[in-house]
Parts: sequence; structure tokens; C-alpha cells
Amino acid sequence: MRYLQYALAAAGLAGSAIVVGQMQQDTINSAKSRHASVDTTEVPNMIAGSIIGPDVIVGSLNGINRYTTNGVITSYSIGTTSCNVGDEQLDWYDNSPFHPVIAQSIYRLKDGRFQQLGQSWLKHGFCALQQSLCAACQPAGNCCCSELGVGCSDPYTASLNGNQGGLGPKYEVNPTTGVFPWPYANPPYSGGLARRIQVRNSDLNPANNPGALYFGEGQYVARDDASARNGNNNASWRKVTFSGSTYQPSWDGATMTAEPAIAAWAVYDPGVELSGVELADGYYILGTNVIDNEDGTWRYEYALYNMNHDRAVRSVTIPTGTGTTITDIGFSDVDYHSGEPYDLTDWAVATGSGSITWSTSTEADNANANALRWGTMYNFWFTANTPPRDDLALTAGFFKFGNGTEFNVVTRTPQDGAAVCVGDFDDDGTVGPADLAALLAAWGTAGGDLDDDGNTDPADLAILLAAWGPC
Repeated sequence: MRYLQYALAAAGLAGSAIVVGQMQQDTINSAKSRHASVDTTEVPNMIAGSIIGPDVIVGSLNGINRYTTNGVITSYSIGTTSCNVGDEQLDWYDNSPFHPVIAQSIYRLKDGRFQQLGQSWLKHGFCALQQSLCAACQPAGNCCCSELGVGCSDPYTASLNGNQGGLGPKYEVNPTTGVFPWPYANPPYSGGLARRIQVRNSDLNPANNPGALYFGEGQYVARDDASARNGNNNASWRKVTFSGSTYQPSWDGATMTAEPAIAAWAVYDPGVELSGVELADGYYILGTNVIDNEDGTWRYEYALYNMNHDRAVRSVTIPTGTGTTITDIGFSDVDYHSGEPYDLTDWAVATGSGSITWSTSTEADNANANALRWGTMYNFWFTANTPPRDDLALTAGFFKFGNGTEFNVVTRTPQDGAAVCVGDFDDDGTVGPADLAALLAAWGTAGGDLDDDGNTDPADLAILLAAWGPC
């Protein structure tokens, strides 16, 4: 089995004669709770064995629970049914680092902007049942197994995925390789909010969010799935509604399999463009939406989702064109919680000549900076006074050191605005004597200021003379 190959290699004992005793299965008794009623919504039939190697997907989001609130935040969990659509069994060993982990998130689409509202810690897998939600199951054994068979499915209820003692932190998991330490960190916790999906009540209150749509997402990360390079289809999403003053959740429609929740943005808003970025060691999706405000301005919305790239992203630069007026610049992220070590500071923004850059600290300055890490999505937006073009690229800079420093995605960005003729105070298309007279008349005030220092002085005179003649 792959588990033995990994274990021997890790111990430096590959090729040695090893007698392996029976793995302790102290969770077999827990299998009874695994048979709790779950939603078996039909999913598209996967052709088990058509994908080389183990390949775990989320075949169904099978339930959603609400737990408690502190008046500001409410906690939730999402049930997930996994399916192995690969041609090899998938490792599912309890009490070891050779099993999948499960992330859960909630998103909102409101006024043309798609945001991640909350995320959970990671459910650690144990006891793979051998069911047949997605395809004909070739079971790895009877009931509680340490492998998920080819074509087989394994349900985890929302209650199981919300069991706080079985949730470990995200920071320990390398999503590119699926590697994490065992045992996972399990510090003390208290209260019903800890480790579960946490969403601000203000983000759910219908009075604040008229017309908003909500979505739940589940994602698996597994070592053998990652080593087979099958990690880009490990997330699925489903529309969810919240009702009443306590924001009780319920599913609305079927699970959309093998794609992350950002795909819902394009489903529910036909103006959205999604661009996948497949790197050698991870996968990103950029969503772009440009909204005509019908007042001579356009709102530019960008969402960048990191599915499984450990190196993460620390900066985003978007071309804004020359001669454009940029206003209403914004940024949003999703909070970590319950003791995750990451800084929650919003990214700084800098506007330059023809571009905007949002950024956080470098890894060298702060290893726990608020980088765009795996299983999260950050938003960037602004308003421009020009319509979009589609031949320039957004640039994303990596957080961690490695091969290459950035990637580019061609997307919609503002066109150039009207050419600016520096020093042409009378707007006649030429810098000439009348403009010189206007500058001298404003000497010592801000009226002829060309270098943005708040004063008209010799530096401004030099700029005007350098621009002398037709624009």
C-alpha cells in the first residue's frame, strides 16, 4: 500500500524487512454515527478509473448546521460526501498523516461582488465508508476502511465536520503536497464558535444585504491525491439560504461538483469572466466583473481565489490606464480565527502611474503576514472613468520564495483616458504664452501647481517650459 511506501521512506527504511502490526482502529465504533441520514442528491455519474491515480472530489454537500452566536458572529458547519473518481484507492488512515483534510467556507454574492465570508478549521478524515454516490463502488473492504475504494464515496455529516475536537488548523497543511504533521495541533478551545465556519451577522442580515445570494463550499486536500496531481477538482459548492433572526441555513438546489464556489459568481452573473491559472505547484482562479454605473464611470471588481498553492500571493497589481480618474478603491479578505497565527491586517494600497497595487508584507518581514493562502479568496475593486479593455494583465506576486516571483492573467482593465496636456491652463491644446501668464499670475498659490506640492514655484515653471508647444 502507498501508506507503507510513504512511511518506510519517511523513516529511511525503504527496502528493509518490516513487520507491520494491525493499525489501531479505535474509531470503528464511531462508524455508527457515520451512517446518520445525509442528503444523497444525485450527482453527475463519474467514470471511476478514468483519472490516473487517486482523485478525491466532493460529490455532495450533504447538510449544513448552525451552532451558536455571540451577537456579532455565528458559527456553522457543512457536511461533505467525498468520492474517489481515480483509478487507485485513496489513503484514509486514522491516527497518521495519511488521510484527507476537509475545509469548509461560506460566500456571498451582493451587488456584483463575490466575497468569502467565513472559513473553518480542517476536519481530519477517519474511517472511510465504501458507498456509491458518484459511481459504481469497488470497495476497499467492509465498512470502516483505511482506503477509499475506486468509485466509492464516504459521507461526513455536518455534525461530524463541526465536531470541534476533530478539527485542526489550516496553517499546518501544505496544500500543494497534502503533507501535514501528526498529531495535528489541538490547543485548548472554548465556546461554540471555535474552529467552525465563522460569519459576521451583519453579512447575513437581510436588512443589510437585499438581494444577496449565499453559497457553501467544501474542499478536500489529500497527500496521494496531490502527488497524482489531481488536486484541482477537490472543491464543490452549493447555494444556501439563511432565514429568521438567527440565520438558520438550508440548501437551495443541488451540489455543483468539482469546482470551487467562485464558479457560482459566473453562474449567477453572466457578466463575470473567470480565468484559471494552473501553475506547476498550484491553481488560482481570477474572477472579473465590470459594471457600467451609467454615469460615465465603471466599477471594476476582481476576486482572486487560491485553491491549493502553498507559496501564496502577497501583491496584486492592476493596470488602470493613463489619464484615468480612479476612485472608491477597496479590498476585502476572510478572517482566520481560533488561534491560527496569521495577521489580519488589510493589504496596503498604492496608486502609481497607470496602475494600482495592493500588498502585504514579504515573508522575510513577517512569515505570518496576511497573504492570500490556500482555500481563500481576496477581493480588489475601484471605480474608473473609462470603459474596459481586454488586452492587459493583472500581476500577482508570490509570498514565499521559489521558482519565479509572479504570474500574470490577462483580464479586463480600464482603457486610457483623455491625454493630459501638462501646463495647458487654457485647454487650447498648446502650452504657450497665455499658459505662462496664468502660471505667473498664480505664483505662490496652488493655482498653477504642476508637481502636486501645493505651491506654484520655480519647479512648476520648469515643468511648463519643458512642455512648451503643441500637446
